[in-house]
Formats: sequence, C-alpha cells, structure tokens
Amino acid sequence: QLQLVESGGALVQPGGSLRLSCTASGDILEDYVIGWFRQAPGKEREGVSCLWRSGGDTYFVDSVKGRFTASRDNTKNTVYLQMKDLRPEDTAVYYCAARGPTYSFCQSDEIHYNSWGQGTQVTVSS
Repeated sequence: QLQLVESGGALVQPGGSLRLSCTASGDILEDYVIGWFRQAPGKEREGVSCLWRSGGDTYFVDSVKGRFTASRDNTKNTVYLQMKDLRPEDTAVYYCAARGPTYSFCQSDEIHYNSWGQGTQVTVSS
C-alpha cells in the first residue's frame, strides 16, 4: 500500500523560498498522479498543483503560477514542490496525495485522491 511522507515545511520570510518533498514507500510513485494541496487556517483544503503520470504539471491556483513548480524524481520515489517568492497568504499545511494507480490525468478535487501524507507546515511571516 502506498504511503506518503511530506517534509520541508518551515517558517520563512516573505519573498523566501522552500522546497517541499513527498517521499513514497510501498509502491512506485511514478505510477500515480500526484497532487499538492494546502489548507490555510480557517479555510478548506484546496488543490495547488498536480503531476500527471506522463510527467506534465498543472497548477490550480492562479496566484502560485510562475512561483511554484512541481516535479518528480523517480529514482528517489519522490516528488517536490519548489516554492519561491513566498507570500503570507501561502501560509498553510501542505499535503501531497496520490491518485491511482489506474488514472493518468489530474483532478483538482481532493475526493479523487486515495492516499495522503500527514502534511507539512509552511508559515510565511516576517
């Protein structure tokens, strides 16, 4: 059974950068669609980005386009979310989630994902 563990969250100043990692065990991550989600205090969890099985990436939140980049390293069974020019409104718990392994395309709604990590806290504050 696929298990996911996120890491890399931290307290960072506005304008700073972070790279979140999501490492899988129990199965081959390459066979899954991987979504990145976030939940800010008092808000519902939202889809941020997604990696297609083919390796393409999609971004669901307009404010992160050009600042966030999702990628895979299949040799490490790990996906990443590189975040730059961070803003206070990016503060949230960030989750990775897997969809599949029978699916190939991304979905922004969390109901389509069946394996979740525990989350990692990102706080953007001066």
